[in-house]
Amino acid sequence: MSTDDDHAPAAESADAVPGETPVQRALRLKKAAIDARPKPPRGGRFQREQAARIKSGASRPWMSK
Repeated sequence: MSTDDDHAPAAESADAVPGETPVQRALRLKKAAIDARPKPPRGGRFQREQAARIKSGASRPWMSK
């Protein structure tokens, strides 16, 4: 029970990068999962519509008369 091989399944150890700590592995997998998510379209009409919804200065009501 003193070896680390008892705790890691064979499928996960094949995916692991040599010398990678469990925290580094978790961060790498988290970043991969975030990158795999669908992203909103960039630029063009969609971007202009999103920007038009937010009134400039809306977060600073004290700036208006």
